Amino acid sequence: MSLGDILVQRKKITAEQLAEARNARKGPQDRIERILVEKGFAKERDVLEIIGEQLSIPVVDLANIRIDADLLKLIPPKVVHRYRMLPISKENGTIRIATANAFDLYAFDELRMLTGTKVEPVLASEAEIKRAIKQFYGVGGQTIDEMIGESEIEVVSDVEEQDADLIEQAQEATVVKLVNEILLEAIRDRASDVHIEPYEDALRIRYRIDGVLHTTNVPPQIRRFQAAIISRIKILSNLNIAEKRLPQDGGFKIKTGNREIDLRVSIIPTSFGEGVVMRILDKQSVLISLGELGLQDEAFEGFNKLIHQPFGIILVTGPTGSGKTTTLYASLNAVKSDKIKILTVEDPVEYHLDGINQVQIQPKIGLTFASGLRSFLRHDPDVILVGEIRDLETAETAINASLTGHLVFSTLHTNDAVTSTTRLLDMGVEPFLVSSSIEGVLAQRLVRKICPDCKEPFKPDVDKLPKDLIEMLEPGHSLYQGKGCRECRNTGYRGRMGLFELLMVNDELREMIVKHCSATEILSVARKQGLKLMREDGWAKVLGGTTTVEEINRVTKSM
Repeated sequence: MSLGDILVQRKKITAEQLAEARNARKGPQDRIERILVEKGFAKERDVLEIIGEQLSIPVVDLANIRIDADLLKLIPPKVVHRYRMLPISKENGTIRIATANAFDLYAFDELRMLTGTKVEPVLASEAEIKRAIKQFYGVGGQTIDEMIGESEIEVVSDVEEQDADLIEQAQEATVVKLVNEILLEAIRDRASDVHIEPYEDALRIRYRIDGVLHTTNVPPQIRRFQAAIISRIKILSNLNIAEKRLPQDGGFKIKTGNREIDLRVSIIPTSFGEGVVMRILDKQSVLISLGELGLQDEAFEGFNKLIHQPFGIILVTGPTGSGKTTTLYASLNAVKSDKIKILTVEDPVEYHLDGINQVQIQPKIGLTFASGLRSFLRHDPDVILVGEIRDLETAETAINASLTGHLVFSTLHTNDAVTSTTRLLDMGVEPFLVSSSIEGVLAQRLVRKICPDCKEPFKPDVDKLPKDLIEMLEPGHSLYQGKGCRECRNTGYRGRMGLFELLMVNDELREMIVKHCSATEILSVARKQGLKLMREDGWAKVLGGTTTVEEINRVTKSM
C-alpha cells in the first residue's frame, strides 16, 4: 500500500486530497508526501511516522534532544546545509543523523566517507532541522559559506571603496540572499525590529521580539561582508550609499507569502561602521479589534463608550513602544462606517487603513500637526486622529476641533492617565479649554504573555511577592509561568497584550482641572470614583494566568 493510501486509511487525509496531490505531481521526482505537506493536507509528523514504520527508522523530536556541539565539527557546514542533515549523537562508533528525507541514499554514503564511521538515520521534521541548523551554524550560514568560497583573498586595510564597486557588491545574488534570510528569520520570529550593530571584531544581529532584544546566532565570518550588507539595505531604502558620516532614514516594502510588510530603516554612523535598525511594520499584526487589545470589564465598556461619543478629545498615553498606535487604529476600525469621514495626520503613516484618509506630516515644507489639523477642519470630517500632541499650537487646534463638534483621537507621552491633564496645562492650554474638551484618557503599557504551549502552574513563595499582589491573592491560589519551548525560543513568553488605566472625566474632575489642581489630588478623587490603576490591571492578568509577576514589575512602578 502506498504512503498516500495509508494516510487515507488512517483518516489523516481524504481521497479527494490525495487525488489532487497526485494531479499536482510534475514528474516522478516530486514525492507525493512532500506535495501533501506543502498543500497543508497532511501533517509532516504523520508522514514521517508512516515512513519510519515502513523503513524501520525511529522518529525523533529535536526539541527534546540535546545535540552534541562537538559532533558538528566532524561534518563540514556546506554538507549540513546542502543535504539538510544534522548529526545529533554518537554511540558505539555510530553517528545518528537527523533527516527529513530518508530516501537520499547518496547523502548517507557521502557522510560515511567524510566521517569514516557508520551512519544511522533518524527522522525529524524539516522545520525542526532548519531551526537547529540556524541555532548552531547561524542565520545565513550557507550563504556565508558560498560568499567565502568565491574569494580566497581578504582585504584587511582601510581602503575607501568606490561607489560603483559597493553597488556591484551589494547587488550580488549571495548578498541579496543573505539580507533576505536575515529579514525572513526576523519575520518568522515575529520580531518588531532588526538591529545590525558593528563592533571591532564582530557584526552582531539582534531581533526585538515581544519588546525584548534577542541576539541571533550568525557565523563570525559575516563581519567581512558588513559593507555589502549595509549597502544592500541602503539601495533597497533609496539612500545614499556613499554617505557614511551622517544619519539617514528611509524604507522599503517586501512581500512574503500573501503578506505585504513595510520596513522603516534608520542608519547611524558608529565607531566601527554604520549601525542599522529596521522597524518591521506588519499590517496584519496591528489590525486587531478592541477586544483583542487586553481591555477588560469596566475599562473595555468605558473606552468603547468613549469612542462612540459625537465629539470631544480622547487621549491615549504612554512611552514610545507601548502600543498607542495599535490602540488608536483599533479604535478607528471600531467606529469607521460609510456614514462618517475619518481623517488622520501622522508622523509617519505606519499602516494604511482602508476607508480612512491618512496624511503624513512634512515639517520641511510647513505641513505640521497643527497646520494639517487646521486644513482638516475645512475638509468636513467627523473623526480626526492627530498622531501626537507635541506643542501648544497642536493642543489648542485639537481642542478647538473637539469643541466645534468633532471627535478627536490623539496621544501624549505621560506615565499615567491623570498627569495628561496637567501636561496640557503645563504646555500653556487654558484650564477651561482642557476641562471642557477631554472626555477620557487611556494610559497603557505592553507586557509579554505566557507561551500557551509551555504554560504550567506553580505555587508562589508568598514572601517574595509584591505587597499589593498579596492583598489580592487568595490562599493556595496558583500562578502560571512558561517553562520554555521551541515555539517561544525558550523564553516562556509569546505575544504581548496591554495593561490599561482608563480615566473617565466627569463633572467633579472637570472642576478640579479648572481650579488647576495637582495630578495627586485628581488621582485621589478618581480612585474614590473607581479608577483602576495599570498595576492593578496587571495583577488581575497575573491571577488570570496570562502573564507573570516579573512582567508587571518590569513595566509598572511599585506603589
